[in-house]
Parts: sequence; C-alpha cells; structure tokens
Amino acid sequence: MAWLYRARESLHKTSRPTSPQKHSGIASARTAPAASAAALAALFAMASCTVPPSPGPEQRTTTAPAASASGSPTVPQTDASSPAPSTAKPAPRETAALGWGPQQRDADAAAAAVAKMTLEEKAGQVLLPFYTGLDHEAQAATIERLHLAGSMIMADNVPGTATGLVDVPALAGVTRRLDKAARSGGRTWSGLIGVDQEGGAVSRVGAPLTRWPTPMSYGAAGSVPLAAEAGTGLAAELAPLGFTVDFAPAADVTMGPADPTIGARSMSADARAAASLSAGFARGMLAGGVLPTVKHFPGHGSVTTDSHKGLPVQNASLAQLKARDWKPFQSAVKAGAPMIMTGHIAARALDPGVPASLSKATYRALRGLGFKGVAVTDGLNMGAVAGRYPLGSAAPAALAAGADLLLMPADAAAAHAAVVRAVTEGKLPPARLEDAARRVVTMMIWRGRTAQPKPAAAPGSGEALSAKISARAITVVAGLCKGASVRGNVRVEGGTPVDRARFAAAAKEAGITLGTTGPLVSLISYGAGPTKGDVAVALDAPWPLAQSVAPTKIALYGRTPGAYKALLAVLAGKATAPGKLPAAVGPYRPGTGCR
Repeated sequence: MAWLYRARESLHKTSRPTSPQKHSGIASARTAPAASAAALAALFAMASCTVPPSPGPEQRTTTAPAASASGSPTVPQTDASSPAPSTAKPAPRETAALGWGPQQRDADAAAAAVAKMTLEEKAGQVLLPFYTGLDHEAQAATIERLHLAGSMIMADNVPGTATGLVDVPALAGVTRRLDKAARSGGRTWSGLIGVDQEGGAVSRVGAPLTRWPTPMSYGAAGSVPLAAEAGTGLAAELAPLGFTVDFAPAADVTMGPADPTIGARSMSADARAAASLSAGFARGMLAGGVLPTVKHFPGHGSVTTDSHKGLPVQNASLAQLKARDWKPFQSAVKAGAPMIMTGHIAARALDPGVPASLSKATYRALRGLGFKGVAVTDGLNMGAVAGRYPLGSAAPAALAAGADLLLMPADAAAAHAAVVRAVTEGKLPPARLEDAARRVVTMMIWRGRTAQPKPAAAPGSGEALSAKISARAITVVAGLCKGASVRGNVRVEGGTPVDRARFAAAAKEAGITLGTTGPLVSLISYGAGPTKGDVAVALDAPWPLAQSVAPTKIALYGRTPGAYKALLAVLAGKATAPGKLPAAVGPYRPGTGCR
C-alpha cells in the first residue's frame, strides 16, 4: 500500500494549492481538475478492488421478471486495473505512509502534541459528544472545558429557515464555533465535526442540500464508479459547511427482511458487491474532503435486533463472518480506510455477551485484518450499551478493549470523568489512552495537511447526479419491461404528503394526470407492509414487494424528486428500468430485473 499513499501525496502536492485552509473542502469530481480527479480515483480503485471487473448495467443480460425468471447477484462494474511494479526509491522516513492515509510526519507531530497534554486533555481527545437542541454556545463551552475532540451534529442541532429548509449560513456558523472550541488550549488541528449523512432515511442535514436515495441504489445500479461519484458529491456539499467527518458508509451485508436495522442502508446482500461499492463510496467521500467511516464491524446486516433498542446476538461462526460480513471491511482496510466503526453486536464467535464495541476480541480481529486507523465505537447512548454500562463506564471499557474514539456518550462529562478515574485508579493503562489520543490526532493533522482549498460545491449541486443514480437503480421486479404501464389518468395512495406531491409533480412532467380514475399506484414507505393496487412501489428496502399482489412491482430505493422522475418515466414508457435486485425479495432472486 505504500505506493498508493506516496502517489496520493504526490497528487496533493502537484495538482492542488499547497496552503491548507480551515474548513476547506475538496471539490467534487465534477468541479475538480479532470486529470487530478481521474488520477485520484484510479489510485484508490487499484487499492480497493477485491473483485474482477464485470459488465456494467447496460451490458448485463439478467432475465426479465416478466418471464418469472430470476438472476444471480451481479458483481458491480469497477474502474480497477493492475498497478505496474514500483521502481521508486523508498520514501524518506517523514513521508513514509502508515497504511491508512497519514504519513510518519503526521504521527510524529501527533505524538509530540499528545506528549504535552494533561490526563484530562487526553481523555477529552478520545470523546466525540452530541447535544440536543440549538444551544450551540453551551456545547462549545463543554468542548472547551473537557478538551473534547469536537462534536456531532444531529438533526435537532441544524438551524432552519421559516420555510423548513436548512439555514445554510447559520449551520456553517455553528460548525465554525464548535471547531474553534475544539482548537482551544493551543491545539492546531481542526476539530472532528461529525454527521450521519448516508442518504435515504439517514440524512441529518436536509434541503437545500442534495437529497440522495438510499445506499441500496448503488447495489441496484451495480456501478462502483457511480458509488464513488456519489460519495464525492455528498462530501463536497458537507465540507464547505465545516463538516470534517461523516459516519458513512454502512458496509453491512444485509440478510433481507429479517434485518431490522440496516435494510436499504446496505448496498447489497452480496458480500463482494457490498465490499466494492462501499469502498468506492468511501474513497469518493475522501476525495470530496470529508473523512468517511466504514461501519459497523463485525457486521450489523445479519442480526435480528436493532442495537438502538437492545443488544443483537450474532450467532455466525468465525468462518461464516469472514466469508460474508467481514469482506467489506477487508476491502476498506486494503483501500486505506481512515476510520472503521464497531457496532454494538455480541458475536458469539468472538466474545459472547459483550458488545463488539467494548470487546477486546473484536478489536483484535479488526486489527488482524490489517487495520491501522482510528477504531470508533457506535453511539454509546444507544440501547444496546447505555443500560448495561451506567455513569459513563462504557467509555473506559471501550478504550481498554481497543477503541480509539468514543462516539456520543450519553453524558460527556460523566464519560470524561470515568476515563480520568480509570487511569488514576490503574484500571486503564495510561499508554492505552495515549495511543488512542495519538491516533485520533494523527488523523486530524493529516486531514488538515491534505484537504486543500477548492471551489465550494453549492448546496443542492448534486441533484442531477442523485436523479441519475435513481434512473440507473430503478428495478421492475414484476410487470412490463417495455412500454407504458399507465396511460392518461392515474391514482396514487400511500407514502407521505411530500411523497404524493413529488409523485404528482413528476406525473405532470411525464404527461400523466393525477385523478380519481385510472390505475392505482401504491407507495410503500419504510416499515410499511405489502399493499394492493395495480402498481406497488417500494420507496425504501424492496421487501414489501414479496407479498404485494399488484401485477406491477417496482423497487425505487428512494423518495427524492429525482427518484419520482425516474419512476414516472418508467411508468409512462419513456424510459426503461435498468436496475437489478441487490437482494432476494421473497420468490424474486438477487439479479432480478429487466434486460
């Protein structure tokens, strides 16, 4: 991997301005110089590919659902090629790659900084808290008092306008204030300003930023370059607002409707496809100026309990985990992922009864894959952990197990005090805390050095790309593959008022009248059951289509304006549906879709 990081650092030096800028973002591939973007994409592709290239969606020959036949999972097309053997001389020590992004000089600077910190400062650097509401000054004061690494931004922290949109200038002001707080005490690196922005249901920052479809869209479209382009586009809108890290993508391999947590957040039920797609999305995010976080090791897509509510138990053997759930994380490690999140999952093959986020065996397994970056826990305020580890005790337990960054403790002050107390009482080795703080600081120094200023991507600048993704992903599971499924008038039910308004706007554009007569289109929202009608449309995961009795069944994987345009174009016969099911849906096998 050293050749990758030497080449990437060279790319930063020769293709971009050399002076780093606070809150600077890297422009998306659409605005960056073509040669630089292409070179960066090629470098990451060579590092992350774990599967051979296969034909793109336009070339596939999966049997159409109208013939009641089904296909098999399609390995997404990639942009990989084999690198030529390197003849370059070994890099000087200071520019030697560490295998996960930073160079030795970043680690040296971090070691020097952490060595000067007090115990209280080190404890703060491994905590990333959340807060409720819009009292940003109070959160900034907490960050300064406890020397915290930064802050999460949740949906209720996002300032809005009177019309219900995000107040973009105000949000940028919030992140600047929190970053300033994180830099207090003489720290020269930017703060961790984090967000959960996956696309689909998990989108904390709404319009006017681009509305993205669910990540399962990338599996249905079957294109790694498209996933990478989406990652860049999403990150390029977050970076100018001051976000430095996004807790995405979910690299979990879903097992289908028995998976209550991940669902359409998963890119595929096929491990190889999920691996290549999530690695592509992550490298796109990094090119867009935001640190990605690949989650949730050891895999959340094959358990039946929601870890927000309780502790899931993973019964798979170690061999089964390696063959399925771990493949995306192996791919992420090979691609040099800077962060991997551990989930609150009790894996019997590793540490029975103990959440993976607090399990030494789990962190040993993760490091055993070759991961050298920042290991971050899932939110410590979640139901799987919060009730079992009161008074902040989860924080030192996670550190002792091997975590580097502790996400969203229920009470940041209690967690900070618990870490300090664990060290002073000899329950947490000082070296373990120092190692964790050093790794977090190394990552942020590296990001500050390499995230060069670029023209900011305007909020909403990715809408055309979002629509393109939905047009490539839409899947006819049953019904006509050519021609119009509806003509003239159409009725619609289900969904939300916003869904129906977007459907109506797209219908008007497609020349279809919304009224009280004509075929009935049933919109199936997240968590809703099967419906009747003439056309059943799954807006999230496609599972409800299995039991729907409608003669036409369509998986849309999203509810954005672009997704509805794709839907109405297919229904009106003005466009075909090129997508393929990335997971089994009842009797419909993975790969089902139109030719």
